[in-house]
Amino acid sequence: MTFEQIVGSIKKREFKPIYFLHGTESYFIDAISDLIEDQLLTESEKAFNQLLLYGKDANHLDVIDQARRYPMMSRFQLVLLKEAQDMRSLKELEGYIATPTPTTVLVICHKHKKLNLNSAFGKKLKANAVVLESNPLYDNQVPDWIVKYLKGKKLSITPPAASIVAEYLGTDLSKVVNELDKLAINLAPGSEVTPREVELHIGISKDYNVFELQRAITQRDILKANRIVQYFSANPKKGPMQLVVSSLYNFFSKVYMLHFLRNLSDQEVLKLLNLRSAWFLKEYRLAARNFNKLKTEQMIDILKDYDLKSKGVGFNSTGKADGTLLKEMVWKLLHL
Repeated sequence: MTFEQIVGSIKKREFKPIYFLHGTESYFIDAISDLIEDQLLTESEKAFNQLLLYGKDANHLDVIDQARRYPMMSRFQLVLLKEAQDMRSLKELEGYIATPTPTTVLVICHKHKKLNLNSAFGKKLKANAVVLESNPLYDNQVPDWIVKYLKGKKLSITPPAASIVAEYLGTDLSKVVNELDKLAINLAPGSEVTPREVELHIGISKDYNVFELQRAITQRDILKANRIVQYFSANPKKGPMQLVVSSLYNFFSKVYMLHFLRNLSDQEVLKLLNLRSAWFLKEYRLAARNFNKLKTEQMIDILKDYDLKSKGVGFNSTGKADGTLLKEMVWKLLHL
């Protein structure tokens, strides 16, 4: 089942005897575990019918002994097994998984790595449990995920604001959610999140960020680009060299591809470049007009060169501070 399907069934109070949540993205595992904990039992029922175990301190006999108990003054009991990847005898639960107690909901949280579902234990889980494989999102999936998450909080967000948040916070969804919840707390339902709200409540500048630098370079706005570079140099955590290089490289790589897609429709281009909307395509088309194919190639070469310099790789090692390298790089991009 998908994350959305599992969440939907829990909210309908359609509980299953066993949930096995595994994978490298902790957020989805924690979200489902927390939702079951919130929905299954009332506060008064939890005192006698909810137990938390940790894989490092428990073994399969502890889990089975608790799971075979019957609830007291409640329809269900809940057994949460956290950090199951640390339990050496985890596979010994196979017998219980084959014949679970219908009045027990056993939630197994197996974080940081996947379990081999082709093993005998894995096959038993697939046959008898709700299994979620929790995988991290790709970079280009995060903005859409942010839109969907905020929609659930009755907020909308503009494409630039979603992209700014995604670029600066990365794919760690627990970190992203922590910041998005600040928006939900501070904004009224029905509000639209713009870069201004992102700056005000999350702390990412609406004027001095990597997207504004990208736009300044695209428009050959030397004054604006220099202001942003000065801001990044004075505030390294606001615009780390690796973040800036990576973002610009991804952008101009797609601009380069766009030079070969001139005869295609917007919808075909959006699909091939993996862009979310026509709003973003305007930015790429402007860059393609201002930088022909040869100049785009040269820009990509400059970005590759400064990526290596910032990492101190081989002959590219300069010993210069990131702020100095950033100023050099942007100057070269603007004066091709």
